[in-house]
Amino acid sequence: MSFVLKESIKGTKYYVIDEFNKTKMVKTCFTTRIGGVSNGEFSTLNMGTKTSDKKENIIKNYEILCDALGTSIENLVLSDQVHGDKIKIVHMDDRGKGLLCENPIKEIDGLITSQKGVCLVTQYADCVPIYILDKKNKVIALVHSGWRGTVKKISKRAIEIMKDVYNTNPIDCLGAIGPSIGLCCYEVDKGVIGEFEKNFNNIEDFVKNKKSGKYNLDLWEANKSILKDIGFKEENIIVSHVCTMCNEELFSYRRDKGNTGRMVAMIELL
Repeated sequence: MSFVLKESIKGTKYYVIDEFNKTKMVKTCFTTRIGGVSNGEFSTLNMGTKTSDKKENIIKNYEILCDALGTSIENLVLSDQVHGDKIKIVHMDDRGKGLLCENPIKEIDGLITSQKGVCLVTQYADCVPIYILDKKNKVIALVHSGWRGTVKKISKRAIEIMKDVYNTNPIDCLGAIGPSIGLCCYEVDKGVIGEFEKNFNNIEDFVKNKKSGKYNLDLWEANKSILKDIGFKEENIIVSHVCTMCNEELFSYRRDKGNTGRMVAMIELL
């Protein structure tokens, strides 16, 4: 199980989730920083709508990506992420929001849809993208989960909504944990670990204590444990094992000290 790196004819590089795409129900994507038109610290495929990059560059980058994926920029729905745990169900009339028109989807870190042609989009530069596909009911979710979202178990919240609205059973779902900062690079202080201690009883599985009094945090394993606890089969959870801070072809907020662009995760029902 893996994320597979692709390169378009025009040189745009992006990952796809093989197991998701093989279902023929969805198309998926996680971008790199390669193959766009942006310059400087945003070079070149910056998708970050909240960065100081030129708006025309960002729109062009989305057009380039959509062309590579075989989807339409008009299908995209972007959220306004705030490291919270609020989630919104979106529909056909939400398409274009956050990119082509003003975004009323405020303070939302997770999107859900059951409608074909609605492409869910969330933005990243170290935080964890979580993709969910309910194969039985043909429902998708995309969740932005940094350490705060992980503490709040936002992916569990997404599944709870999917259960209530669409009768989703986690046993029928695929889950994927995309490229993000890894255990190798993610050093945090005791205050962050204290928040995890309040909400998890297995932190020894994803926290490594360092002699300096600092801790290394494995957000991949933490989010995997959340999915397992809510009923996902372990074999149905795909982890990219791609660290954004290690990989120079990806934007990293921590590595680049905040002066950087953004990648996007995308998923769309076919």
